[in-house]
Amino acid sequence: MQLGIFAKTFQRPTLEEIFQAVASHGLGVVQFNFACAGLPSLPDEIEPSLLDRIRRATTRHQVSIAAVSGTFNMIHPDARQRRDGLRRLGVVAAACARLGAPVLTLCTGTRDLENMWGAHPDNSAPEAWQDLTASMAKALAIAETHQLILGIEPELNNVVDSALQARRLLDDMKSPRLKIVLDPANLFHPGNLASWPSTLEDAFAWLGVDIILAHAKELDGEGHAGNLALGAGHLDWEDYLTRLDGAGFAGPLIMHGFEEGDVPASTAFLKQKLGKLLIAQERKHPLHPEVVGGRGGPQAASPSPHRMGRGLGRGEVLESDGP
Repeated sequence: MQLGIFAKTFQRPTLEEIFQAVASHGLGVVQFNFACAGLPSLPDEIEPSLLDRIRRATTRHQVSIAAVSGTFNMIHPDARQRRDGLRRLGVVAAACARLGAPVLTLCTGTRDLENMWGAHPDNSAPEAWQDLTASMAKALAIAETHQLILGIEPELNNVVDSALQARRLLDDMKSPRLKIVLDPANLFHPGNLASWPSTLEDAFAWLGVDIILAHAKELDGEGHAGNLALGAGHLDWEDYLTRLDGAGFAGPLIMHGFEEGDVPASTAFLKQKLGKLLIAQERKHPLHPEVVGGRGGPQAASPSPHRMGRGLGRGEVLESDGP
């Protein structure tokens, strides 16, 4: 696994300084958001000169872009809003191709008019699912044009609010370009941490083979996600990382949900956990040692999602040949 971070964790005057800050923490991979460049996350247009600046900055600081945020409300009640979101998604998809970023992340959306991550009772209506699949079909056509993978993340307040619903969407769309971004912190209702073992077991049973990107965010004692350094909360990291490894996942593990001041502690914590996992693997398979280190970047046409990002960045790399 390649340890990385949300680029927007770092607030800097210039793009170059953002990537420099990422590299200064020994990290070599990011999930990028065009807000880092002073634009909306889903801009109307992106100047080619800006993309050239981003490429130069990533090359200079040896940071790869594993994914770019393309979130918009895919089931917004207003069809005009959905059409505009898809148009802007096309702009970002074209930029991804130029940046060499293989994954575009999405939010499946909500019927809430104001908050893309707000719960709404109509999210479970058949019409909401119809709007989602219609929007997703158009998004997948965009992904096909630009040779990208779309990553959807099951989140409590969205129409895809569980691993089972995510599996349903994958089965409905039947596209090799639709994969999963897994963040276990987004699968739990506050106050329901006791369900951790069964919830995570179900997530990997339904989605394990389709994970293209993994997120790392902490849970507090009441089950609320984020706002804590990794390791300072209640998420069972050993269980999560062991399950990722058992699923054959060897892609980017992207930290987020904390302030910049928590980056050193969070990075050190996960490096330690990944190191322990590596040692356990080597003891289990002494004739097949895993590789630590390496540089390079993910390829959009990678034959296997679990190989995406093989050798990325300067963060510890823990690769697996499968369960």
